[in-house]
Amino acid sequence: MNLLYINWDVDPEIINILGFSIKYYGLLFMTGLLLCYFILRKIYKNENLSSQAHEAIIVYGIVGILLGARLGHCLFYDFEYYSKNPLEILLPIQKGSDGSYHFAGIAGLASHGGTVGLIIAMMLYSKKYSIRLLKIFDLIAIVAPLGGAFIRLSNLMNSEMIGVPTNLPWAFIFKRVDSIPRHPAQLYEAISYFIIFFILLLLYRRHTVKIGNGFYFGLSIFLIFTMRILIEFLKIDQVEFEKGMVLNMGQILSIPFIILGLFFTLKGWMRKHTI
Repeated sequence: MNLLYINWDVDPEIINILGFSIKYYGLLFMTGLLLCYFILRKIYKNENLSSQAHEAIIVYGIVGILLGARLGHCLFYDFEYYSKNPLEILLPIQKGSDGSYHFAGIAGLASHGGTVGLIIAMMLYSKKYSIRLLKIFDLIAIVAPLGGAFIRLSNLMNSEMIGVPTNLPWAFIFKRVDSIPRHPAQLYEAISYFIIFFILLLLYRRHTVKIGNGFYFGLSIFLIFTMRILIEFLKIDQVEFEKGMVLNMGQILSIPFIILGLFFTLKGWMRKHTI
């Protein structure tokens, strides 16, 4: 066995106190959101937007992301099951073989659904606080890759969304899954999202394009979902029906976002000094 392989055997649960469990997934998810929140505070101040509007955006963002991600998973990845068990979509319960329900937590979030949920939430937020919709989209787009990076780190801590086998020296052996060296696909995706975040932040700080014409929104989703399509080739299938597909569900769902992103990127660049 290659001695450089990383044996990954992290317990997803950090601590359990009197039945209350603190897990890496939730901790990293909230860390990413809070970092986005504090970075947005500086951007809001720079854009002369109210602190009241900034305080509210975290609530709209969390609700939109979680609802959209959950509904997206149930609709696109396991519709047959959840159409027969609708209570389990939003409630942390699961129906047992005896027909009774028990607490099981909520498992299954889809990033594409989370993106749609965030967009819808920002549309409501824009109307509530009378801020131009494209300006809101641009603001959120700058920090969105940072939040996405922390979500993929959460997947790494859970040993989920693992990669296909490889003999590369930096391969991970996910001991909680099997003993096969695999691509750390979650880490690839997290690193790519960190890079996208820094690119967008640098462009904003250099005043390359004014906020409000959709450029940052377009570039963000174009880069995020382009990387998603590429890295998906290095992941194992997430659900049974994906076996044998040329493009899996995650890749198929990424295509409309890439087209939309390219449209807003080009349009925003051509109008880069006008709002």
